[in-house]
Amino acid sequence: MPATWFHKPVQTLMNRAERLRNNLMALPPGLYLLLFFAVPSLMMLFASFRYPGEYGGLAPWYYMEDGQFSLDFTLENWLRLFESGIYLGLLFKSLGYALLTTLICTLMAYPLALMIARSQKRFRDLLLLLVILPFWSNFLVRIYAWMIIFSPQGALTIGLNHVTTALGLEPISLMFSSTAVVTCLVYVHLPFMILPLYANLEKHDSRLLDAAQDLGANRFQCFWLITWPQSLPGIYAGAILVFIPSLGIFAIPDLLGGTNGIMIGNVIKQQFVESRDWPFGSVLSLVLTGITLLLVLLAAKLGKTGGANNGK
Repeated sequence: MPATWFHKPVQTLMNRAERLRNNLMALPPGLYLLLFFAVPSLMMLFASFRYPGEYGGLAPWYYMEDGQFSLDFTLENWLRLFESGIYLGLLFKSLGYALLTTLICTLMAYPLALMIARSQKRFRDLLLLLVILPFWSNFLVRIYAWMIIFSPQGALTIGLNHVTTALGLEPISLMFSSTAVVTCLVYVHLPFMILPLYANLEKHDSRLLDAAQDLGANRFQCFWLITWPQSLPGIYAGAILVFIPSLGIFAIPDLLGGTNGIMIGNVIKQQFVESRDWPFGSVLSLVLTGITLLLVLLAAKLGKTGGANNGK
């Protein structure tokens, strides 16, 4: 008891040192987000209320008339987004493509990640290497490879057309179609679903499955009641890693989709690069950024809820 008089001040100093250390560790990522996300977003927000320049870019945001200073801002860019159904239609189309890509990646990645997590240790590293092997080649090179596969002279298209002709159906074209876009989106983003799922499934305690089987549960009940709930945080993480890039991507629709597979990312690129209508491009970018932030917050909330439920 005599030594307890200094215990509280020491504990207070330790707590302050812990908070200071946490703040210092959060400083670099905080500065990174400030410089490369918050500041550019504010710049785009500022640009979205300006007029496009006469030769593209941005017009001056103020002007002098009769010696008086006047601001030159407008809401036309935001009204244009909602007045024309084309851009909202492309946005919903892109959301549908991204959602379909995420769903297919989940269905394909889950059994593969589960197999890797439950495989023997000596084979596990090799299987993971095979998953990340596509990253060793350039992104555009892989898209060009799919262009060859889907080309009218490709073996896949010729073989399918032989089948359709034998069945009395019209020939099909895989190139410049929604099928080509979604297929390549799944191919490119599948590892981003497998890896977080594997990281989650690999940590599961196999003793829970043994206990459930001892209590009379069959294999499906063990999976649905034990494995599936515990793997939800991995699914949420993988879904975000797949959905967000799929939503804003423009290279794959540009090369494989043509006019049929155009997405909102292609329109944003067109506004900044070709049309040079930076204000309207900023509007579309901000809408896409807002949707992305909402999805990240939703995934984080679902992940915390799932983690809390698993803890119970």
